[in-house]
Amino acid sequence: MKKLVNILIIILVVLFVLLLAKDLIIKTSVEKGVEIVTGLKVKMGGLNVGIFRPAVAIKNFKLLNPAGFTDKTMIDMPEIYVRYDLFAIIGGKIHLPEVRLALKEFVVVKNSKGELNLDALKSIQAQKKGKAPVKKAPAEKKPGKAPDLRIDKLALSIGKVVYKDYSKGATPDVKEFNINLNEVYANVDSPYTLANLIIVKALIGTPIAALTNFDLNGLKGSVGDVMAGAQKTASAAVDKAGETTTKAADKVKGWFKNPFGTGK
Repeated sequence: MKKLVNILIIILVVLFVLLLAKDLIIKTSVEKGVEIVTGLKVKMGGLNVGIFRPAVAIKNFKLLNPAGFTDKTMIDMPEIYVRYDLFAIIGGKIHLPEVRLALKEFVVVKNSKGELNLDALKSIQAQKKGKAPVKKAPAEKKPGKAPDLRIDKLALSIGKVVYKDYSKGATPDVKEFNINLNEVYANVDSPYTLANLIIVKALIGTPIAALTNFDLNGLKGSVGDVMAGAQKTASAAVDKAGETTTKAADKVKGWFKNPFGTGK
């Protein structure tokens, strides 16, 4: 009897430690996964994984610029919410029924050498070579390859896009564009599609592509099917009717008030 009690105590201690460590383990996995897909490093302020509901809330997600750029951050997302399919993940595929991305700022930078920070992204490099990143069958997967990913519903908000040009001197020429985008997309079928969609929607309403000779039209072709089914959210419709940007942003923040509640 005493032996059985000791075993139960050990099991409870192990479970307790795993519960305490789960956020750190998943945070490290997410950072590594994003680095594999984008080729760039990531920083996150915090991550909270639901115990009784398959959901993840991420705070202060930042995609960092490559070496050689003065500005540290390319993409600043204060809040991310994800619902995941646990059984699909156990089977080796990442199925996310719902993802909400609140992108506060997207910074496009041309450094003193005339290099564009966007060109460091793996999906952009593949586009320039005239081919999309290859998704291998599960049996062919190797360490370091991007995982299979399917997002059923993607809610994307983008606040501001900034362009900084350091090619003419130490003090950059800065241009800012308030995008205030709030749209929902369906059936995002790969991490590269997700990355390209964010870039296209951030730049399509600005002259940045023309200013930098960036091939936005070529990139649009890779996400045309996803963009065709886009739906504007209620907050975007209200914003067009005259609501201020601040109020619209508050509506987006409302997505994250109860991340482990209904998920709706």
